[in-house]
Amino acid sequence: MKVNSKGLALIKHYEGFRARAYKDPVGIWTIGYGHTSMAGQPIVKPGMVISRQRALEILSKDVEKFSSQIRPFIKVKLNNNQFSALVSFAYNVGVGGFKRSSVLRVVNAGRFEAVPARLALWVKAGGKTYRGLVKRRAAEGGLFLSHQPFPDKRSYPKIKPVDGKPLFKSTTGFAAIISAIAGLFSAVSSGVGEQFAPLFTGFLFALILVATAWIIKERWLKSKHEGV
Repeated sequence: MKVNSKGLALIKHYEGFRARAYKDPVGIWTIGYGHTSMAGQPIVKPGMVISRQRALEILSKDVEKFSSQIRPFIKVKLNNNQFSALVSFAYNVGVGGFKRSSVLRVVNAGRFEAVPARLALWVKAGGKTYRGLVKRRAAEGGLFLSHQPFPDKRSYPKIKPVDGKPLFKSTTGFAAIISAIAGLFSAVSSGVGEQFAPLFTGFLFALILVATAWIIKERWLKSKHEGV
């Protein structure tokens, strides 16, 4: 497990570069990309100024230090995206905060889907909620959950193209044909003599009865096998 380029970019983005030493929201002297004296050398003092290159060197060392410090507390296997998200979190709240956090507890419990919600609880500094922390926790949660690989196209199920049912196997199409035939017989029967009218009427009734029974059977089978 190690911090990858995505994790490093996240830390750089949300820490931001400051060439001159400043006090963070809780009054701790900070410089570069969020470096404080608690992370080790160099000791940050008022009036201190460093270059961007020096800040990147310090950041690299700090990230490695935080990585080695939190690694023993993690009891499950993580990929680099997941680990990077946790290092970013620890870099911001401190190793002590990370160790006692519910974030670590749900990680070690294997409840990875709960990690973003637990991260979202850590958005305050000095009792005040900061928008930047809200965004950072969301970014860390997103990075943590991005561990699922995109599926290999070769593993996609093969789906047979649907071309539609043949006309006489479709209940809708069959019903339309029966309706057309019934209409035709009705028209013909009106033009024949009275002696043939009962014959046409009986044939038409039988045809409709058979068609109705077939449609009902098809719908029942569809409901049984497809649940609709």
